[in-house]
This record gives sequence, C-alpha cells and structure tokens, in this order.
Amino acid sequence: MDFEYSEEQEMLRKTVRKFVDEEIMPYIKDWDTEGHFPESIWQRLADLGLMGVCIPEAYGGSGMDYNALAIVCEELERGDTTFRTAVSVHTGLNSLSLLQWGTEEQKQKFLVPQAKGEKIGAFGLTEPGAGSDVAALSTTAKRVGDDYVLNGQKTWISLCDQADHFLVFAYVDKEQSHKGISAFIVERDREGFSSKAIKGKYGIRAGNTGELFMEDVRIPAANRLGEEGEGFKIAMASLDNGRFTVAAGACGLMMACLEASLDYCKTRTTFGKPIGEHQLVQQMLANMEAGYQMSRLLVYRAGELKNSGKRNTRETSLAKWQACNFANKAADDAVQIHGAYGYSDDYPVARYLRNSKAPVIYEGTREIHTIMQADYVLGKREDKELNRMLPAWPFE
Repeated sequence: MDFEYSEEQEMLRKTVRKFVDEEIMPYIKDWDTEGHFPESIWQRLADLGLMGVCIPEAYGGSGMDYNALAIVCEELERGDTTFRTAVSVHTGLNSLSLLQWGTEEQKQKFLVPQAKGEKIGAFGLTEPGAGSDVAALSTTAKRVGDDYVLNGQKTWISLCDQADHFLVFAYVDKEQSHKGISAFIVERDREGFSSKAIKGKYGIRAGNTGELFMEDVRIPAANRLGEEGEGFKIAMASLDNGRFTVAAGACGLMMACLEASLDYCKTRTTFGKPIGEHQLVQQMLANMEAGYQMSRLLVYRAGELKNSGKRNTRETSLAKWQACNFANKAADDAVQIHGAYGYSDDYPVARYLRNSKAPVIYEGTREIHTIMQADYVLGKREDKELNRMLPAWPFE
C-alpha cells in the first residue's frame, strides 16, 4: 500500500493549487457576495484538463485514475466549495455515469464534449417531495413511439442555469416503485424545458443552484441511459461517484480551515501570548489535523477500490459521512478561533462554515449514512456487483 502521490498526481495537485491561489482566492469573496462566478472559469477548468481528469483519453479525458479526481476536488474546495461542486456534478455525477452506463453512441455524443469541457453536465434527481426517499419521485416519462415525453420538476440542482446536458430520473411505471424508474439525458434546448436559480442560499453562494421544469419535454428513446427500470441502480451508482468527490472536497475545506486558523494564531495575542499557545486552541487545531488525515485515508481507500473496478458503496458512504462531519466541525472551530472576527466577512472562515453545512445534507444526509453503516455492521445490507461497473484504471 503506497500513501505517496505519484509524480503525475503531485504535478496535478500543484497545478490545481496554483490555479486556486492565483485565480480563485483573490476574487472569491466578491463572487460569494455577488452570487456567481465568471463564465471564464469554466474555460480555465477545461484548459487545465480538470473537466475530464479521470475519463479515458479515448473519450476526451485526461485518463488519470479516480484518486486524481479526489486530488482535484480537495484542492478546488480549498478555494471554495462552489468549484468542487461544479466538478462533482459535471464529472462525478454525470460524466462517470455516462462512462459506466452509456452506449458507445451516447459516449461519443455527450461524454466526449463534456470530458473536453466543451459542454457542461448536471444531475437531476432531487424533487420538492423526494430527496433521501428516491422512490417518492413524481417526475414521469411516457413512451410515445420512438420518444419519451417527460413531465415534472427537480429542485436543488447544481448548475441548473449553466449545464447543457442533464441526467434526469423519472418514473416510467409508478406501480413498480423504484424498479419503475429510468434515467434520461435531457438537453437544455429541448422544447418545454426551463430552469430557475434559487436565491438567498446560506452557503455556496457563488454557485448556481436551482430548479428544473419539464412540460411535455420530448426526447428520443436513444437518450435513455441504461434499460427501462435501471434508473434506481444508475442513481445509486452515480451517488457512489458523487459522494466520493464530496468527501474529497471536504478534506480541502478542512485544510483551508487549518491554514486560516494557523495564520490567525501567528498574529493574534491574548493574555500576553499568541493564541496558538493556549491549550484549548491547540486542541481545536489538533482536531482539524486529525479529521483531515483520517478523512483522506477513507477517501483514498474508496478511490483504490474504484481504480480496481470494485463496488465501493460502503467505503464511499463512510468517507462521505465522516469527512463532511469533520469539515463542518473544523469550520465551526475555525470561527471560534477567530473570535468575533470569525463572525464577519473580514476573514474567510465564516464562508467556510456556511459552505460546510450543505455537504452534510446533500448526496445522503449524515442520518442516511449512519443508517447505512449500521445496516452493514448488522449484516442487513450487502452490496452486489452491478452489471456495469466503472472501468478499472489504467484504462485500456
């Protein structure tokens, strides 16, 4: 077992960190306040090969392993959760789903331009009445000749106004419960499709999040991903990938909290000595470091299973659950270390705290992951290999 970065991975980490330090950090405070980031950032992500870092070169990607995706997500979230979210949704939830479940025609039409950064992909599962309970979906897809007609609404969809392609889940047969759900690739320019951003979010304010509306949206049957009734399997496999990226990103947020807190400890003095010499402050710093190191081990363990082409639902769930909890606590402690200044926008830690809450909720709440892990321990849950696994790395 090798815990060191390869030369290629270290180069990738340094590249992303330089991008974050020079092109995100100086501007993110304003972008967070304004509620958006420049479109030019998408082109920079594409220029650096980050839109398809773990997609095979045959499909327009960089051909690196799945832990390279974790490195990208960690370094991006060190700058702001907004940018990790963009890569999580585009690559983790959408592109990797196309790689795993798509036909060759679908990969050429949708995956290749997404991996190159020419198009942006998003993920449409959550609805006003369906979050953790996926079977509660109300969006429908009716077969009409060689097409499907979709009707319904999705909410809390990242990149809602920016994405070109959406992976949407809908019922073809409600009576079959989750076995009646299918997955569809929906292009933005389809008649009857529209989106609307949600304003006033607590955190991840620079990111675009909102609702999707489908009113008699007609798409060809060739846009169905997988077979009819495989939508639930596809959604769960997609979430394995998305949760992996969220966990990796949480490591980056912890690192940002630790860096900001250490900087403050060097300048702030109380009771005649730097605050870093007070034991209770040291305890918070030590807990940040411990949470960061433990979370990274969980993330890269899941990544190695992905690299081997093995099912990793249990390991990814554990990584996502723990890393997001650790990140939320690290951000809370970072604010505490900064005192009153931590409660203002003069320092970045207030933004870190706001951003840290959403990952504890989305892609499986901490309560859902707690139940999942208990079920594994009790022997009530067992993961079987899917009929279509992600390709093992190195890609042939």
